[in-house]
Amino acid sequence: MGPTSATGYGGNRVTEICPDADIARAAVLGGTLLGGGGGGARDQGLALSTMAVQVGQPRIANIDDLDPEAILVTVGLVGSPASEHSHVKPVHYLRAVEALAEQLTQPVAGIITNENGGVGTVNGWFQSAVLGIPVVDAPCNGRAHPTGTMGSMGLDILEGYQSVQAFAGGGRQRGYVEGIVKGQLAAVAGLVRTASVSAGGLVAVARNPVTARLVRENGAPGAIHQAIELGQLIVEKQHLGGRAVAEACVNHMGGSVLIEGRVTRFSLETRGGFDIGSVTVQDRRDSVRLTFWNEYMTAAYVNASGGCERRATFPDLTATINCQSGLPMTTAEMREGTDVVVITVPRANLRLGSTMRRRDLLEEVEQVTGESILKHLRELN
Repeated sequence: MGPTSATGYGGNRVTEICPDADIARAAVLGGTLLGGGGGGARDQGLALSTMAVQVGQPRIANIDDLDPEAILVTVGLVGSPASEHSHVKPVHYLRAVEALAEQLTQPVAGIITNENGGVGTVNGWFQSAVLGIPVVDAPCNGRAHPTGTMGSMGLDILEGYQSVQAFAGGGRQRGYVEGIVKGQLAAVAGLVRTASVSAGGLVAVARNPVTARLVRENGAPGAIHQAIELGQLIVEKQHLGGRAVAEACVNHMGGSVLIEGRVTRFSLETRGGFDIGSVTVQDRRDSVRLTFWNEYMTAAYVNASGGCERRATFPDLTATINCQSGLPMTTAEMREGTDVVVITVPRANLRLGSTMRRRDLLEEVEQVTGESILKHLRELN
């Protein structure tokens, strides 16, 4: 089953989508690309979205069809995607929404995801199918990002706003954790990230009830549709390999292919619930160095003398596509010896939330990665 409107995707208005298995797969693949190295594992997203369309009928609504004062809640994953001990099940996604709803005096009219990604794009679909609450096509951000504040739609600087967050996860080597945290947003986000470490690396989260009006003004309306469009291109070109997928995606989005080559260096450390590291991709003549903080933060050509020419800077999108499978890859999947295509898409061509223009949040990227960020972003628009 597809859109209830005959206009389709293609930039035209769609009133509501009732996804089937094909749309679910496209959403996950396109979401993985827009995750820019983060946003959750592709296989987990495929399992979650497949289950959603099997157990019921998730619905994806257009935010313009909602009452501006309707209450929406954000769902997401918090933690380290590369953790070997992470254990998040569909019931955890469901429990987080139920626990948050119990704290509210108004009914939840819609669910929004915090970002695009392999899991991020379809996070909320299972909850929608089971609980009957529509997913609203207005994620907090149209690409993936490392911190909760980056997906807060500015609530951390909204005077008097108190964050409410529910989390659930764990259950293998580490024990199951579940809880409700209330307070100032940055402090609450830190507590939830600490809980993710206790749970083995990841927790499912439902958080921050807000009005549809605020989401429309500060989120990324249409970002799920963008993921589906990209995913349909990936499905169409995948059998031709990574280069064909990369070229189709950059032609569609107005990006560029940086390099096709082999991963010759890869470093990753998990620090404070984040995956931090770098990737070097080499072809016969050139190399590109990528840095990441869950998601790719910078991409630069490296010359023989070690000098760098910056080609993309977060929130620009940098993504890696496996040459053999034609599938987009996360940083957690990266290994030395893997053949990949690296692409970039300028931030102006993405659907981004309002936080992606905030200098204070981008300064944090500099502190974590040690890479210059702000000087490469002349205009934060």
